[in-house]
Amino acid sequence: MQGDVSLYVICALDSLERGQAAPFSLSRVTDEGETRPFSIFVVRTENDQCVGYVNICPHQGSWLNIGDGKFFSEDGQRLRCGRHKAEFDIETGVCVTGPCVDKMIEPVALVVMDGDVCLCGVKLAEEEISDDDDLDETMEIMIHPG
Repeated sequence: MQGDVSLYVICALDSLERGQAAPFSLSRVTDEGETRPFSIFVVRTENDQCVGYVNICPHQGSWLNIGDGKFFSEDGQRLRCGRHKAEFDIETGVCVTGPCVDKMIEPVALVVMDGDVCLCGVKLAEEEISDDDDLDETMEIMIHPG
């Protein structure tokens, strides 16, 4: 969505070790106002940067961590699709080996702020907290780790 400057906290930076990735199942609001599943993953690189991608392999649309739940190649130097073993550069998302060479996984914009990894540039569906307390005005993002 153009002009969307909302930030959504995805996880605490400290919850990810360097060289680790974590999946998140979110709900995205389309330009038409429809809610769709939005599966992403966040990688904290060895050099302490955070990158994020939509969790869809460009080859046949399966999750990268399908099967064993892992995102990395055996040597930990690349992202890997569990279905067809395509490997992607961690920092660019470009496929370097496998059936989809030169294609790339879709990046998502992340910002690290106040110790939290935040998603920006997309509109996520928010669910109202239903409680008898005075929280009727409060909105909360429902995030379910992979």
